Amino acid sequence: MTDLHAPSPPALSRRRYAIVGVGSRHRLYQDAIETTYSEHAELVALVDTNAGRIALAQRESVRHAAPSPVGYAAADFSRMLTECRPNTVIVTTPDATHHDYAIRAMEAGCDVIIEKPMATDAEQCRRLLDVRRRTGRRCRVTFNYRYSPPRSQVKDLLLQGAIGDVLSVDFHWLLNTHHGADYFRRWHSSKRNSGGLFVHKATHHFDLVNWWLGAQPVAVQASGKREFYTPATARRLGLSGPHERCGTCPEAARCDFRLDLQADAALRELYLEQERHDGYVRDRCVFRADIDIEDTMNALVTYDTGATLSYSLNAFNAWEGYTVAFNGTSGRIEHTLVESTYVGGVETAPLPGGQARALTRVIPLRGAAREIEPWTAPGSHGGGDRLMLEDLLADTPPADPLGRAADERAGACSILVGIAANRSLATGARVALADLIGPLPAAESRPRPVRREGAVAQFAGR
Repeated sequence: MTDLHAPSPPALSRRRYAIVGVGSRHRLYQDAIETTYSEHAELVALVDTNAGRIALAQRESVRHAAPSPVGYAAADFSRMLTECRPNTVIVTTPDATHHDYAIRAMEAGCDVIIEKPMATDAEQCRRLLDVRRRTGRRCRVTFNYRYSPPRSQVKDLLLQGAIGDVLSVDFHWLLNTHHGADYFRRWHSSKRNSGGLFVHKATHHFDLVNWWLGAQPVAVQASGKREFYTPATARRLGLSGPHERCGTCPEAARCDFRLDLQADAALRELYLEQERHDGYVRDRCVFRADIDIEDTMNALVTYDTGATLSYSLNAFNAWEGYTVAFNGTSGRIEHTLVESTYVGGVETAPLPGGQARALTRVIPLRGAAREIEPWTAPGSHGGGDRLMLEDLLADTPPADPLGRAADERAGACSILVGIAANRSLATGARVALADLIGPLPAAESRPRPVRREGAVAQFAGR
């Protein structure tokens, strides 16, 4: 692909960013760099396999009245690093390619910001950790769930020692049949691309528990199956399919799982109109026989503190959200969040009013339970995206007493739980994380539970 614009000279007063992968998620970063943080940040390059999506992103720069970034084909990534000289490369490509772009960027002297998961298998993870140590470059992994105020509040309660030492965690995550189904029609439906939902989706959840506990996972025993997104379910729903895709499906009008790309301007522009460039199909049938990821999963995880995690993920439920309970030496914390997201445009949309419904209770071993008024903040992912961007892109990031910033060590500990779970599915055995890549990386500096009074007030409502 030829460059659409000549590279601009370095802007000495601004940090220079390049984004590789310009699907829907990259817009979060482009918008922030070109608007909120434009005084000290500049987007200098975009890289993708699809020239049409690069052109769309460049039009966004025009709309933001920002300098238009240079467009490069994925095959020209190394040339982009040389010509545009970014300080930081943001990686928002399909999961199985995250490690490759991050490694090449760090070897070229760039810092990296990587969308979770950091990698999808153990060898990718080991290589990335080795390169990060060798180059000394900065690596951040974007766990926006840590920044969501209700989840930050749970961390604060644990740091207060509200229930003493945590001995076990019960964590159950539900995806409804709007959001959950979307993983089975896109590139995520192949483990080769995503690592399956144990890696792509549950990485978020495993990281939350690692962070909440301030502990390191040690071993995993897992089970899983695909029992809903199957050809048999299509027939149970009265369809003769599955068929290849919604756009050409002869039974589309009768299928509740239809995704109509033509009817949504954003989806049509970003995907349907760009198919001619790379052949990527966004609306494949969720009941196809060639899907190889699970839709129902369970894992038992043990930690270096002796705590255990009982985890489940279901991708075809009637409501969306999660329940988590922490069982401690002096009580229990119960935390539930109902999100009820659905696929709308190119992102999931929250409940009316923009806030999920959170309920948190602290239940002592003796005495009455107390309900906690939830912290809230506006914005996507329960306000987490905005706070995460502030931490990543602000000239002077805010104080972080909850230790929400995640580096490659946190990225590794989260994905290795999912990778170990996948190996356990294949072998039926309990898998030690150290057997995957050798000794685990030294834990990042994390706040550990301490008994103190009061909450971290500056996080409430931020």
